[in-house]
Amino acid sequence: MLRRLYHDQPATFAFTDANLAWAEAQIKKFPEGRQASAIIPLLWRAQEQEGWLTRPAIEYVAKMLDMAYMRALEVASFYFMFQLQPVGAIAHIQVCGTLSCMICGAEDLIGVCKEKIADKAHTLSADGNFSWEEVECLGSCANAPMAQIGKDYYEDLTAERLAEIIDELAAGKVPVPGPQNGRFAAEPKGGLTSLKDFATGSAKYNASVQAAVDIGDSVKRIDGTEVPLLTPWVKKAPKPAAPKATTTAKEPKPSADAPADATGVTKQEAQAASKAKPVSKSNPEPAETSTNGTLKAPEGGKGDDLKQITGVGPKLESQLNALGIWHYTQIAGWSDAEIETIDAEIKARGRITRDDWVGQAAALAKKSS
Repeated sequence: MLRRLYHDQPATFAFTDANLAWAEAQIKKFPEGRQASAIIPLLWRAQEQEGWLTRPAIEYVAKMLDMAYMRALEVASFYFMFQLQPVGAIAHIQVCGTLSCMICGAEDLIGVCKEKIADKAHTLSADGNFSWEEVECLGSCANAPMAQIGKDYYEDLTAERLAEIIDELAAGKVPVPGPQNGRFAAEPKGGLTSLKDFATGSAKYNASVQAAVDIGDSVKRIDGTEVPLLTPWVKKAPKPAAPKATTTAKEPKPSADAPADATGVTKQEAQAASKAKPVSKSNPEPAETSTNGTLKAPEGGKGDDLKQITGVGPKLESQLNALGIWHYTQIAGWSDAEIETIDAEIKARGRITRDDWVGQAAALAKKSS
């Protein structure tokens, strides 16, 4: 299935204060330089806040994680759990259409969605309140057929019951999730044949359904105003200071900082690199014709093809150029201190030493001389 960004996008996106605090806490779970590992939870939280994943939201999250926007879009478009088009303002219904559910009546549930919401999946209802799609197995085969609505599973469904649930949601109610045929959980429909001493005690619902009942509105978008059950970090963490470069709601829209060129280097990265201090301590100011220091421009008007060095791609070459590094001879003359400084500047994460850029550059310089 081809997945593209929706044609009509909002102008901006920003996390709510509570969601921003949550996002910052997720990023801290990963080592310095590995913050991109938080991409999936942050995109998911952005989708939970807005209902669907917009381009400004993808760019906002990419900026928080210091990622090229294309890398974030690749993640968003790869995983089907990310909705790249608007969904119903009240609920988006995901009907399981895999084997067990299909045998037990999933096609009837899809028929209800077509009749009451829209004829085609991923299409808003006439009032904009509902949308639906057929999804792969959601893992509740013993309670087939079923559908996920908001954060909860509605199991043991019939076409009539799903139609009632949609009507209840439209009326502002939140139907109790879980089995819809009287079962407590996933015990046999005909009653227990073993473990007959099993008893639920005073519990009216199983634990999952009870949590949903306690929340009281599990189709609501997560924006940080939920009960502490969902937002425990609000009490534990004070509102964080604005991140280094990019995450407050007062910033210009992230889409204004689209990649500056085909290399994927963003404008803010290029600007930061252009303001970086010269690398060579023996050459505090960039010289027009230095060899081991930094240069304002390549000698002879043309730099070496730094991509010939294993480990240097178009983006890293552009970052090196922005720092005044244009020639093999410059890299071949780096000291340990300069390697450490450059490694931090371009976030090479040890690649310079690991791939022996200095040795490679020296060989390339000798070959081209």
